[in-house]
Amino acid sequence: MLELNKSGTDRSGPGHLPAQGPGPDAAPDARPAAGSTGPDASAHRVPLRPYLIAGAVLCALYFLYSAFQYARFGSPSWDLGIFEQEVRAYAGFDAPIVDIKGPGYLILGDHFSPIVALLAPLYWIWPSAESLLFAQAALFALGAVIVGRTTQQLLGGRSGLCVTVAYGLSWGIQEAVKADFHEIAFAVPLLALVCRALLLKRYTAALLWSLPLVLVKEDLGATVAVVGFLLFVYGRRLQGALLAVFGVAAFVVTLVVLIPAASSAGRYDYWTKIDKNGEQDVSMLDSVLGVLDSSVKIEMLVFLIGITAFMALRSPLTLLIVPTLGWRLLSQDSNHWGMVWHYSAILMPVLFLAMADGVRRSRGSRRPWLASYAKVAVPVATAIAVAMTQHLPLRDLLRPETYRTDDARSQAARAALDAIPAGSRVETDITLMAHLTSDRTVYWVGGAPGTAPDIVAINLDFGWSRPIQDPVAYAEQLHPEARYRLKHRGGSFVVMERTTPEPERIPGVRDG
Repeated sequence: MLELNKSGTDRSGPGHLPAQGPGPDAAPDARPAAGSTGPDASAHRVPLRPYLIAGAVLCALYFLYSAFQYARFGSPSWDLGIFEQEVRAYAGFDAPIVDIKGPGYLILGDHFSPIVALLAPLYWIWPSAESLLFAQAALFALGAVIVGRTTQQLLGGRSGLCVTVAYGLSWGIQEAVKADFHEIAFAVPLLALVCRALLLKRYTAALLWSLPLVLVKEDLGATVAVVGFLLFVYGRRLQGALLAVFGVAAFVVTLVVLIPAASSAGRYDYWTKIDKNGEQDVSMLDSVLGVLDSSVKIEMLVFLIGITAFMALRSPLTLLIVPTLGWRLLSQDSNHWGMVWHYSAILMPVLFLAMADGVRRSRGSRRPWLASYAKVAVPVATAIAVAMTQHLPLRDLLRPETYRTDDARSQAARAALDAIPAGSRVETDITLMAHLTSDRTVYWVGGAPGTAPDIVAINLDFGWSRPIQDPVAYAEQLHPEARYRLKHRGGSFVVMERTTPEPERIPGVRDG
């Protein structure tokens, strides 16, 4: 991926990136000396090997955490199962049907992420949810390599390896690792490459690296438009204008045409995250006025900028986080506001490279305090990342219980899996879901009416709104068209199998 960024197709012109030279408050003696060749000239002198080693270590840490969370049946949501069903469909050259979202549900009508199909070759080799976890670990680690090496090219010294550590341990990346696989894993290295190209004045490369973002998730078209705006400001007016138009067009077409066309409901369902709070309608004006109406939102914003020792504020690259932050702050869903889940991962490469740019711009500042602070900003950011890790997911890698997968709960879960035949249609909850999607048709419990699945498997300790006293009666309540009997029970896990014939017509399953 770094090869495109090595291309010398862009010549410095009148619209050079402001961050490449001294900032507006630079002292006269801080200007480049005559004959200085800038960051491009030193790029080849930055060794790649230390960053590949650091990336390999980070990849191992991310995957180790994810793999043991998976082995302990600790998936925090249904998303890993959803993405495995999608990748499994692509690997079989089928339409991306995700039955967990509903029988026969076409996932492109939910989120537009066709780039996930790139994981199909890996899935041919390793048909398991763990292959997705490994792919995400590798993509996040690749982002760290790009961010760190670019930082050293800009700042020199050992700043690159420090930033690699700070970025690799940042809370946005760690929380995304904990949240299992998501499509945004592809956006992380792509955004790192976009920012790298902008900082090194390789504007054509920045344009090209930004184009695939529209295939990662529907909202990223707005981010691509901001890349176009930056190119326009930096003097590449035609390229910038075209890219901005492309980004806006991709954003609108995806949300208004492509997703509704693939959705059985004929609309983009996530508009309700902005205009509804539960059952209550919320006007756009109220959503805008309420962007900072929660301490959770304010805390997130402080920690977003704080992890860069606040130096990201010195760089125009920070504008690239505005679209993602915008929809999150407008959302009525509190899951979008805070520091958990995966939503902040795509902001990390932008912020850390903005920090590098901010440090570079501040080193020659006429303000002595700012120039002095710029000298220590990278170590400060590294110290913040290491200190915060004491309260973040990777801290668990130092706990012995993380590696214990033979506890009673895990053994009971594996026994329940053994009781479910391969190839069967299974309705289940989050606990077993991602362990079944590689070779079974899996439905979300309560989300597949009329299907009469072969198996209903549930974890009685899952956290039901009301305790399930009679599992068989519960299965028959979900599917009055069928009868079930208890096949297996161990610990909190119960497996029921259907005793009546399979329905002639199953919702979501095509005839023939």
